[in-house]
Amino acid sequence: MSLQDKYQPVLNLGEDLGVQDGYVQEEDGVLKIGGVAQTPYEKDLLWNKIKEIGGEAPADLEADIKVANADHYHEHVVESGDTLGGIAKTYYGASGKYMQIFEANRDQLDNPDLIKVGQTLTIPFPE
Repeated sequence: MSLQDKYQPVLNLGEDLGVQDGYVQEEDGVLKIGGVAQTPYEKDLLWNKIKEIGGEAPADLEADIKVANADHYHEHVVESGDTLGGIAKTYYGASGKYMQIFEANRDQLDNPDLIKVGQTLTIPFPE
């Protein structure tokens, strides 16, 4: 199995996320990949996939993933059925952290229980 085959799920995720300026090259038994993710959250998704495949510090991969927008962790467009707790669970792993998202979006939210489909919420960096 080639290194590119081994890390293909990372490359596929990069394509799904729309990573810009991506590159892949194999050199001296090391796969070198890189590109520009839109947000730190997307960069984290890529690193999590890398670690899932190659472990915490893979010796056969060098990744240089930059971020286009580091002002906040991510942006989330509210879909039917979303709650701030569910959104917090997605980005922070804990639904109880929903107030972080509420506070970051006070310009458009008056009540943490009232979000609207189509709203774009700023997801702040985890505390």
